This record gives sequence, C-alpha cells and structure tokens, in this order.
Amino acid sequence: MKKQITSFLTFQKNNAEEAMNFYIDLFDNSKVIEIQRYDKNGPGKEGTVIKAIFELNGKQFICSDSFIQHEWDFTPAISNWVECETAKDIEYLFEKLSENGDVKMPLDNYDFSKQFAFVEDRFGVSWQLNLE
Repeated sequence: MKKQITSFLTFQKNNAEEAMNFYIDLFDNSKVIEIQRYDKNGPGKEGTVIKAIFELNGKQFICSDSFIQHEWDFTPAISNWVECETAKDIEYLFEKLSENGDVKMPLDNYDFSKQFAFVEDRFGVSWQLNLE
C-alpha cells in the first residue's frame, strides 16, 4: 500500500483551474503536474477539471471541479499552514490571499507568534500564515 496523503480540493463553481493557477503564481517551486478535463460527453461541463495534480512549494495537491452541487463546501476547520521566512513574504501572501476573501485573524503579533494571519481566500480555501 502506498502511504501518501494528499489534500484534495473540490471546487463547486468550475474554478478549480483558476484557483490552482492563482496558488501556483503565489508560491515558489510550484507547478502543474497533470490536468485531466471533461470532454463534451460529460458528466461535467466541457473543459472543466476532472482532476488536476499540482505542487505548491514542493507539496502536492489535487483539485477538481465538481459536476454536481454539494450541500457542503470548504470550511476553515481545515486550513493550509504556511511558514514564512520573512516579513515581506507573509505580508505579500496576506495581501494576495485576503483579496476578495475573508480575514479570520488579521496579520498581527499574537502571543503564539510574532506575525500571524488566518484568511479564507476568494475561492473559500483557508490559510494560516506564520512568520518563523
């Protein structure tokens, strides 16, 4: 049995590829590994993502455009934790990820961190940013 655990992001607004490309542009050492699309025979909208595999700073993710509307969506209970090396890095990520999103905890000094922020991006995916 292969013992690899990978986060799988299910997008319900046919924007998986847009989100994936947005994330790839934010992080160094990031790329699309593979992308499979629905064709005209469905069941999803032609051209949308059946399954895409991509890396963000070397960590692999999988995403998909759901062809049905689910009762659930992303939740802040599951988030991506990003350790930033510099104040410039965390400020940049905070600015980009919070744009048209929801700031759960603003970028600030907290008892547990000299710089930390918790944001939900415009796609609904949650990110915790921490300055090492």
